[in-house]
Amino acid sequence: MLIDVKSKLRESNIQELLSYSVFPDPDELEQTISLYENDSSMWLYGYESEGVLVGIIGFRINDAQEMTITHLAVGPESRGVGFGRGIILEIIEEMHPVRIVTETDEETVQFYRNIGFVIRSLGEKYPGVERFLCTYEVEGNLEEE
Repeated sequence: MLIDVKSKLRESNIQELLSYSVFPDPDELEQTISLYENDSSMWLYGYESEGVLVGIIGFRINDAQEMTITHLAVGPESRGVGFGRGIILEIIEEMHPVRIVTETDEETVQFYRNIGFVIRSLGEKYPGVERFLCTYEVEGNLEEE
C-alpha cells in the first residue's frame, strides 16, 4: 500500500530508504531531502507491506500526466520479491500517468526492462558511468511476466 511520506522526510526510516537511491554521500541525501521539502511539484510515497515500510518512490507529474520518477528504492532485505514492480503498479493506479520516464544506471536498468520500459542509452554522462533513459507508455497495466 502506498502512503504519502513527504511530511515525514526527517524520520530515519524514510531517509534510509531514500539514501538507497542517491549517491552515497550525506550531502547528496540532504540536498534530496531539501528538494522534496521545498518543491511543491515533487511527490514522495512510501510502500508498506504488512505494516512495514519496504520501499519509496519520488516523482514529478506534469499537467500532461507525464511522470518522471526521481527516486525509487526498496530496502535490501525486501528486494527481489516484486515490491519495486508493486510500487510502479500502484503509482500508476493512484496517479494515472500516460507516460513514465526515469534515468538510471547499468545496475538498475534490467529492473525497468523486465517490467516493460523501453530503454535507451544516454552514453557516459559522467566519466565511466553509462546512464539510461527508461520510458513506459501506460496503456492499462504493466506487462505480465
